[in-house]
Formats: sequence, C-alpha cells, structure tokens
Amino acid sequence: MNDEAEPQLVGNLEWDGLHRPRIYYAMAATFCGLFLSVIDGTICNVALPEIAAQLSVSSSDSIWIVNAFQLVIMMLLLPFSSLGELWGYKQVYLCGIVVFTAGSLSCALSYSLVMLVISRIFQGIGAAMIMSVNTSVVKLIYPRRHLGEGVGLNATVVAIASVAGPSLSAAILAIAPWPWLFAINLPIGIATFIMARRYLPNNPVKVVGRNFNWHDTVLNAATFGLFIGCVEAFSHDIEPRVVACGVAVLLVVGAIYVRSQMGRKYPMLPFDLLKIPIFSTSVATSVLSFTAQMLGMVAMPFLLVNTFGYDAVGTGLLMTSWPLVIVFVAPMAGWLISKVHPGILGGVGLTVMSIGCFSLAFVSPGEGHFGLVWRLMLCGAGFGMFQSPNNHLLLSSAPPQRAGSASGMLATARLTGQTTGAALVAMMFHIFGPTAPHYAMLLAGCLTVCGTICSLTRLRERMPR
Repeated sequence: MNDEAEPQLVGNLEWDGLHRPRIYYAMAATFCGLFLSVIDGTICNVALPEIAAQLSVSSSDSIWIVNAFQLVIMMLLLPFSSLGELWGYKQVYLCGIVVFTAGSLSCALSYSLVMLVISRIFQGIGAAMIMSVNTSVVKLIYPRRHLGEGVGLNATVVAIASVAGPSLSAAILAIAPWPWLFAINLPIGIATFIMARRYLPNNPVKVVGRNFNWHDTVLNAATFGLFIGCVEAFSHDIEPRVVACGVAVLLVVGAIYVRSQMGRKYPMLPFDLLKIPIFSTSVATSVLSFTAQMLGMVAMPFLLVNTFGYDAVGTGLLMTSWPLVIVFVAPMAGWLISKVHPGILGGVGLTVMSIGCFSLAFVSPGEGHFGLVWRLMLCGAGFGMFQSPNNHLLLSSAPPQRAGSASGMLATARLTGQTTGAALVAMMFHIFGPTAPHYAMLLAGCLTVCGTICSLTRLRERMPR
C-alpha cells in the first residue's frame, strides 16, 4: 500500500489545545527541547581551536564538527515532519530527545575527530526530529485563540538560543574543558523527556491508510544535502569545475524529487501546501527574512572589529542588542495577531528591519556606542515583529492533518535562509574584501524590502480560520 491509497482522517477534528496547568508543563518541555537543538548549532564554535588542538587536527577539518550537525538537520527535517503526521508529533519529539541526549553523551566521550563528527551527526538527527515537529506541537498545545502567543514565545526561544551559544560556551570553558559543552545537555535532556512524555498531547487527528515513503526520504536528503554542499563549496572558493558538477547533480536529483512529489495527496515536499497562496507567500517571506538576518549576524562582527575597533567582548555585547529586543517584541507581536492582520504586522516589521540594515550599511566610522546599538535594535525589533505573525499565518493556513509538514517547512525555510545568508557573506568577502560587511548589510536591506512586499501581498488573501 502506498501513501495514495484512499487515506482517511480519524480523530478529533475540533481539538482546541490544552488547559491550565498542563499547558505550562507542556510548553516548558517544548521550549527546553527547542532551546537545546538550536543552541547546539553554535555552542562549540568558540571551542573549535581548543578542540582542534586537543584532537591534533587542522582548523579546516574541525569545521566539520559544526557542518555535520547543520547538514544532517537540513536533510532530515521534512522526512521527520512527515513521520510526525503518521506516527505522532509527541512520539517523534520524544525519540528526538533520546537521540539528541545520547549523541550529546557520545560527543562528551569522544577522543577523536571521527568519533566526534559521527556523534554530532547523531545529535543532528535528534535535533532534526525536535525541530521538525516543534511548531506542530505548539499548535496542539495552545487553543486557537491563543496560538499567536504560543508562536511568539516559540520565536523568542529561537532568538535567544540562536545567539546564546557563544556566550554560554565561553562561560563553560572558563571553568571546564570542552566535553562539558555537550555533557551539560544530559540532565536537561532527561528532564525534558520526562516532562514531554507526561504532558505533551498525542495527535488528535491521524491519517489512516497512508504509509511512510522511504524513497522520498532518500531523494529529499540527497536534494537538500547537495544544495547545502554546493552553497558551501561556492562560498569557500572550491574549484569552479567541482562546483559546476555538484550543481549539475543537484539539478538532476532535484528534478527527480520534484517530479515524484507532483500530484501526491500527501507529498513529503509539501506542494499541496505550497499551492495555498498565503502559505507559499509566508514561506518565501521567511526565507528572505532569515537570509537577511544571517547576513547581518555574520557580517556585523567583522564591521565592528575592523571598522570600529571593538574587541571580541565589546563586539559580543553590542551584538546582543539585536536578539535582546526580539525577546520583548516577538511575544508582543504574537499578542497583536488577533487584533491586526499578520500581513500588516509582518510588513511593518520588515520595513523597520530594512531601515536598520540600510542605516548600518552607511553608518559613519565615527559613530558611537549608542548610534550602533539603536541601529542593531531596529533590526531586532523589526525581525521580532515579523517572525511571530508570519509563523502563525504559515501554521494556521495548513489543515490539521498537514500540521507536521507545515512545521517542517517552517524550519526548512529558516535553515535555508540562514545557510544562504552565511554563504553570501563568505562570497562577498571574496568579491569585495574588507568592505564586504557594508555590502552585506546593503543586501540585507534589499532583501527585507522584498520581504515587506511579499508580506503585504497576503492582505488580499483570505485569512485561515
């Protein structure tokens, strides 16, 4: 039997979330898992020189400790989101916590680069499970009338975890060796598993007569793996012939994958959802905004160090102002969703972010601390105002039985944008040299303007229930 064999919906189609106090415990379990999976993407960056020296490997080889984790996540997000629709979001989430925690233990015990990279791959598999169903779980936990608040809090956790890695890493390394960067996950992972098993709800709606497609899983992993590989190769100045061969293989594999998904009722690459205008526009807006954000987050430290003469500590403190303001703005934007059209909130947010990006692109070298901080805070405030309404609109436009694919697509859009943004900064350094940060912020401003236009086009679409 394949996944097209007249599947039927069974369950409670009128499910409307959890109630107090269970909702608080369920969200705590969800946020803890999400925080761990996001922060471990950057927590070992600061320690790479120390790890490379201790394991007697080159600095370039040590980069695989980071890349292996991110690559596996990108390859497996959509398959695990599809599995969540079939098996259950709670079940996939629990398995993700177990695999991630076991991978963290293996990382802490690693004595060679090969063992550490393999352990990071297992960590990445667990993180992909967690991220793929994260927002689907949020949608199950919160009643519809409060979903905006839940999405806003979720966005806040992502914002904090995205930038807390280097700071937490520095604090741990000040008192312990690098294996503790991973060992610290063990007690949190165990506590998260216990809470999630007890308090997370099962899928209220399931599809009977639909099976998991392993053929699609292989094609999906190959397509996204080749995409990330080509982007990384191009940005790191690999020989053009090698990059061209990779792109050719990507086009062939991608075409086979897309063709296999066309016409499916429940495709792994969710063309059925992308046919919904408000969903596809939200995905495009998300990719544009996360590309712009990563352009800024990667380029700004170079600008602050090379142009303004800040040291690492000063740069870190200034950069904190960007995500710090998201912590306050994202929940507020989530609260406003029920009062203001999400397309307007997203458009206003990205407009504010574009003003911040353009102002940083043309900032004077003599600008003081305050001048830099308010510009960075504009970027953060704009992004925070955009993210919660956009995520809410994307999730709520998908039918209940496709919430997993919507969640996976949301995470895929985020990681695609982040990967592309980082690669664009590397490419700009090859082209423009020391002035690359200025051009990166200029491009970020242009992308956010495009995002604003995309967001406002949703005003003419019918709002989901």
